Amino acid sequence: MSHYQNFIGIDIGKFTFVVAMHSNKLSKEYENNAKGIRTFLKDSKSHLQSSLVVLETTGGYEMELLLALCDKNFRVHRANTRKVKSFIRSFGNTAKTDSLDAKALALYGFERHDRLKLFTPVSKQQSTLYALVQRRKDLKQFLVAEKNRVKAPEASVVKNSCEFMIETLTDQITQITKQIEALINSDPTFLARAQVLKTIPGIGEITAQDLLALIPELGTLTRKQVASLAGVAPRANDSGKFHGYRHTGRGRDSIKPTLFLAAMAARNSHSHLKTFYDNLISRGKQKMVALTALMRKIIVIANAKLKPLATQTT
Repeated sequence: MSHYQNFIGIDIGKFTFVVAMHSNKLSKEYENNAKGIRTFLKDSKSHLQSSLVVLETTGGYEMELLLALCDKNFRVHRANTRKVKSFIRSFGNTAKTDSLDAKALALYGFERHDRLKLFTPVSKQQSTLYALVQRRKDLKQFLVAEKNRVKAPEASVVKNSCEFMIETLTDQITQITKQIEALINSDPTFLARAQVLKTIPGIGEITAQDLLALIPELGTLTRKQVASLAGVAPRANDSGKFHGYRHTGRGRDSIKPTLFLAAMAARNSHSHLKTFYDNLISRGKQKMVALTALMRKIIVIANAKLKPLATQTT
């Protein structure tokens, strides 16, 4: 039997959010700012304590409300958008409004509550590290684009502008990397985890920093869970006597490119991981298949090596 007395669905927008309760068909809209959140908390004070709140990941627009709810010790689940959309489609409903989406989230919470994990806010240091690493990745993409532009035909007209941007972006990347290093060195937990990660062939300073930011759960997952989270777990494609090719996919954003670079470095190292890769190639595996297997092995090893540290901090 459920220990929740009600289920609240919240559809988040850039400027507003819509709240619906499973126990009735009513919905209400609030401004997605501090004032609107305070009003919502005041209006819902009588039933929030005994309810499960479900909202989606919405490009960060959900974070202020999410943290406000967690700060009040209300129980919240941040739902995977893809799963919620599949849930809604299973009813054959093609109509879409903010109110309908909020009601669907409330229903999703009602039907799946026993399997839904409550959201736990990360520390301020973890949040800062993630923001810095993501910013560095964005700047690196801009830098690659500018370097391509300066080499393009007829680039002489914009050459000075491109060179200025390349110099500026390079300087910004260097500064952010120094901030990341200072943050990790100032936190004993980050520092210990980074040192362990760097013992794995293929994982250097930058890759270790990326993994710390992108997968804070490392060390707390099973090998299957971490492979799935990284998007390197093969998915079954079988039906009856048919056994289809197994592809990898989905997984958390930005992790696969990071692991790909680590796998490329490990492939060129003098280590057991290079031997693992060479054995796959000698058995007739395609290079990309072997690299993907190497990516999976690296993240599984990283997760296993960090388990003792995760146990100490819990």
